[in-house]
Amino acid sequence: MLIIKNGLIHDLENKKPYQADILIDQGIIKSIGSDFSKNIDSYNAEGCNIYPGLVDAHSHLGVSGTGIGFEGSDYNEINDINSPQMRAIDSVNPFDPALKVAAKAGVTTVATGPGSANSLGGTWLAMKTVGICVDDMVVKDPIAMKCAFGENPKRVYQDKGNSARMSTAAHLREMLFKANEYLEKKKRAKGDISKEPTFDIKLESLIPLMEKKIPLKAHAHQANDILTAIRIAKEFDLKLTLEHVTEGHLIADELAKYDYPLAVGPTFTAASKFELRNKSWLTAGLLSKKGCQVSLISDHPFSLQEYLPIYASLAIKDGMDRYEALKAITINPAKHIGCDKRVGSIKKGKDADIIVHEGDIFDISSNIKAVFINGEIVK
Repeated sequence: MLIIKNGLIHDLENKKPYQADILIDQGIIKSIGSDFSKNIDSYNAEGCNIYPGLVDAHSHLGVSGTGIGFEGSDYNEINDINSPQMRAIDSVNPFDPALKVAAKAGVTTVATGPGSANSLGGTWLAMKTVGICVDDMVVKDPIAMKCAFGENPKRVYQDKGNSARMSTAAHLREMLFKANEYLEKKKRAKGDISKEPTFDIKLESLIPLMEKKIPLKAHAHQANDILTAIRIAKEFDLKLTLEHVTEGHLIADELAKYDYPLAVGPTFTAASKFELRNKSWLTAGLLSKKGCQVSLISDHPFSLQEYLPIYASLAIKDGMDRYEALKAITINPAKHIGCDKRVGSIKKGKDADIIVHEGDIFDISSNIKAVFINGEIVK
């Protein structure tokens, strides 16, 4: 057991911070209060702010590794535009040095997986940023099925039957139609192997999506791509999360009509391609004020994982509410990736992922004093 005592707790369950102690047992928050036994080991956080571990809803940490060139990257299958059978867990390298950097910066849980080269890229997972075996690091697998719209699939597959946005959408629709048909045949077979459709690993991989057990995780920067993702999700009655949402501020009223979770970013980059020309730090705040659930993301390594609080600070500078910005790097991304029962806030029964900060988390000159992941100190 361990007590983190005397800190000012920002638990993300209550808007106002409060002074209390946190009792940790076997990696779980057992209680929040005071008057715990004096015989328990303690960590003195006097004068510090205590926050939940940061959560990134969209990263390629561990699958797009540190280093340059082909061998450093395992996050895109570029031989087949539709690759739903790919699983992030088979590419994650726990020894990527970027994981340690993220953990020491207080980023304790990340969603990671295939990139945006494919119309369908495969399943993502959520994992902690400490460990030597990815199977033991997993918080949830799978969390989503990745798909992509816009420039990337067009560029990668322009000589392989995909040179326009409508081509990308058509490839996706074809797979979803086939998956629906495959699933219906399996249901009609009622377990009779002789009546089952011929096994197809791609279509089998799409069943959790079609059954709404996981969402479609849609890479979409431009407003028209965002709306195409919504159109297709509605056509096939799918759960959906929207990723990047670069031009979301241009259609904020439209997005406010839906309850799709929005992962905004990376914004701390150059507008390196045409579809990023309207990139703005205003986006997250405008969408948040419209009532949307907004997460701020790094898209590591395209912007660095460890600077999540800085991205939130820049969003605050351009009008985002401070508390909403804190939610956007903690509880909102935890909800976005379906892991909020375990991470994203400081609450009895949740994982003991905790940051002890010497000052305000949004103050770039302030230092992290300690980071706990699963109740174990990593810094």
